[in-house]
Amino acid sequence: MSAKILALDTATEACSVALMVGDDVYSRSEVAPRDHTKKILPMVDDVLHEAGLTLQDLDALAFGRGPGSFTGVRIGIGIAQGLAFGANLPMIGISTLAALAQGAYREQGLTRVACAIDARMSEVYWARFERQSNGTWFELDAECVIAPALLVDKLAKEDADQTWATAGTGWAAYQESLSTFPFILQDSGLLYPQAQDMVVLAQQEWQQGRTLPVEETSPIYLRDTVAWKKLPGRE
Repeated sequence: MSAKILALDTATEACSVALMVGDDVYSRSEVAPRDHTKKILPMVDDVLHEAGLTLQDLDALAFGRGPGSFTGVRIGIGIAQGLAFGANLPMIGISTLAALAQGAYREQGLTRVACAIDARMSEVYWARFERQSNGTWFELDAECVIAPALLVDKLAKEDADQTWATAGTGWAAYQESLSTFPFILQDSGLLYPQAQDMVVLAQQEWQQGRTLPVEETSPIYLRDTVAWKKLPGRE
């Protein structure tokens, strides 16, 4: 039996919300780099109203746990925790990189996806995923933050006959370096993770009983030391 799950994400330039009820998905999305705090709650209200539900009717609340911009990830988890706490809902954190892979599958049926989000500071947030027959994703390369040139070196011995779809902003930001991979690249055209893909992954997590109470949820920065240093008074 499927759960009624609300997902929201503000980890990148895109701001998105999705609600899954049975086979129906209600979603809103907008690229609004500086307006996440203004856009996200009205989007939540819109999808709930469209579905005729309230937060108290839901089974869980999912959120984009990162990686992504430090500010965006913090905004997303903060709002998600507030909503979940008020409605007494368990939470499910979803990788923004995995959401990109799911989005490439939703839009084009792609099953092998190399995800790279521009992490600034001459680095990318990276992971590769292969879709399994049961609809889940196998993480071939674990999430990491890495310089493009170093990543290319690490994957230099990959099978040149393999084809990988590309997704995320990192490919355009570091096109010169990342275009030198030994394997074949196929552009998916997908730039940002979307809540409508996160809610599908969250449903899988729900079915496996992988939820957390509000107080145990946490973001994934992959660059924790930098995030720590950015806090006032930290050196």
